[in-house]
Amino acid sequence: MSPKSALDFVHDQQLEYNNIDLIRTALTHPSYAQENSMVTNNQRMEFLGDAILDFIVAEYLYLNYEDKPEGDLTQIRAKVVCEKALVDMGARIDIGKYLMLGRGEDKSGGRKRKSILADTMEAVIGAIYLDQGMEGARRFVLRYLQPLIDETALGDYQDHKSRLQEHVQSLSHTNVHYRIISESGPAHARHFVAGVFFKDQMLASGQGKSKKEAEQNAAAKALEDGFTLD
Repeated sequence: MSPKSALDFVHDQQLEYNNIDLIRTALTHPSYAQENSMVTNNQRMEFLGDAILDFIVAEYLYLNYEDKPEGDLTQIRAKVVCEKALVDMGARIDIGKYLMLGRGEDKSGGRKRKSILADTMEAVIGAIYLDQGMEGARRFVLRYLQPLIDETALGDYQDHKSRLQEHVQSLSHTNVHYRIISESGPAHARHFVAGVFFKDQMLASGQGKSKKEAEQNAAAKALEDGFTLD
């Protein structure tokens, strides 16, 4: 499948831009850059976009939820700034069709791979910030994430690990524990898989870009699926 161009992307998203090369870089997966002997790919922009996204969500929460204490704001932000939210955001704009992927990555389903979609969305946010400044990045992020932020802030955003711990302790004197099952990726873009265990029984596993996120997702999966304690 031939990807749509960076120009298609900015036009489809009705984005202003000064330097289209920034958007093009954000859409360039390392596999494509390697196959085509390119110096740049989207990994550095992904690093920047992660920080920009974190700031935009934190700023929005601070300004719009003055009644929320720090602990609540932290939990809300953690639930919003996660792989699932980025993947959903990417799906809404069909980011996969703009990606420049290596042939092998493309054939193996890379355009729908969650980790790639999430990383690309972070890179796009970083590119928009570099091109249009914080205001441009803020408009783009809140266009898609503001409803989720508000829904989360007004709903159940309690720490999944705490909820699971409370539930298990209501059934047993033995608590759950977490273990990192695997980790992969370069140093600036690690990918973790964590398992949550009761004694030697694994209740569920979860993935994330940090150990804490993977553990939270494992706890959420255990709560969602239900479980029995041996």
